[in-house]
Amino acid sequence: MKKFIIYTDGGSRGNPGPAAIGVVVGRKEYGEQIGRATNNIAEYSAVVFALKKAKQLLTKTVARQTDVEVRSDSELLVKQLNGEYKIKNKELQPFFIDIWNLKQDFKSVTFTHITRDKNKEADRLVNRALDTLI
Repeated sequence: MKKFIIYTDGGSRGNPGPAAIGVVVGRKEYGEQIGRATNNIAEYSAVVFALKKAKQLLTKTVARQTDVEVRSDSELLVKQLNGEYKIKNKELQPFFIDIWNLKQDFKSVTFTHITRDKNKEADRLVNRALDTLI
């Protein structure tokens, strides 16, 4: 059984404001601007990006045999994706659907809340992407 761990973070300066995502997928790091968005949209965008990137890196056949754990410091995101909280914000619902569909490409996908100090790399990538806006 293969396990793949992903770290995600999203952030905006202003809410909404300039936004970016940071993702660590296996040993690869990605940070990029996503335009103007709320912090929650940035968090969801990071998960969508991460799952797409994981599928691409693993290849479709290997992905179907892989358990994926997505780690995020956003308690709201993790609780919503785990079905503990309802998604009341209609702007987040399309992201939830995208994530639900992407989950089907893997053996399993779990979402784990971690503290901010355990998500430093993804956070650094977000801030680096946002700093290039200035």
